[in-house]
Amino acid sequence: MYKESGLKSEVVDRLDNVAFHPMFQTVNGASYSLMQLHDHINRDSLSDGNYSFFPYLGFASGLFIFGIHFFLLVSLTSGYFWAFLLFLVLAVDESGISGSDVKDTSWISWFCNLRGNELFCQIDDYYIQDHFNLCGLIHQVPYYDYALDLILDVDCTHGERFTEKQYELVESAAEMLYGMIHARYILTSQGLASMLDKYKNYAFGRCPRVDCCRQPCLPIGQSDIPLASTIKIYCPKCEDVYYPRSKYQANIDGAYFGTTFPHLFLMTYEDLKPQKASQS
Repeated sequence: MYKESGLKSEVVDRLDNVAFHPMFQTVNGASYSLMQLHDHINRDSLSDGNYSFFPYLGFASGLFIFGIHFFLLVSLTSGYFWAFLLFLVLAVDESGISGSDVKDTSWISWFCNLRGNELFCQIDDYYIQDHFNLCGLIHQVPYYDYALDLILDVDCTHGERFTEKQYELVESAAEMLYGMIHARYILTSQGLASMLDKYKNYAFGRCPRVDCCRQPCLPIGQSDIPLASTIKIYCPKCEDVYYPRSKYQANIDGAYFGTTFPHLFLMTYEDLKPQKASQS
């Protein structure tokens, strides 16, 4: 595009006199910095009637910035921007709350909220901390001390010494220990009141018999010995027992509710005892 003026020897001399540097270029025998070169090219191109690329680049940048401003203006006016901003704030806030909830959740609350464990009520810590209520369980539950610490969320270093296999055994022992304590707790006044709330909310299911007219049921165990049988559902109207519909509840040990609970419950709350269903 540009041609060196003068004799060939003069051109060579001028090129040799300019120090090579990436920030300098030679045009028409003169040394220019990059900024000077940009101005020089634009000035020459405009004077010659040949428009360079740089003016178009500046125009495109300005158009792009104008487009961003226009988009923001439309978004602010239409309300979409504020809706999106509110969505982000709520999402961040919800994630923060859920994270703190998970962190602060006790073992008992976690266990009772597991799928299938809706039949269990949450035992008060003070009941578990009273060793009189746990009499004899130390001989029935393996890893008793470790399991009790896990249930009560006691900070200890036992887990650091356990292998993964051993820790799984402690978790299973904690579930078993909680179930055995639960069978005793639901026979107390506090436990009966907690189970009453679940009964009124149909947490234990309804009788499948047509004559019972969807009578609310109660959980029952056919044995007080662990691992002897799974939980069943007792209908106070037809006085029969059924398997739970949920496959998750069907695997719960019946000893975690015991053989006494339904009868003591109906004796305590006599007004809830329905008339016996007609035999058909």
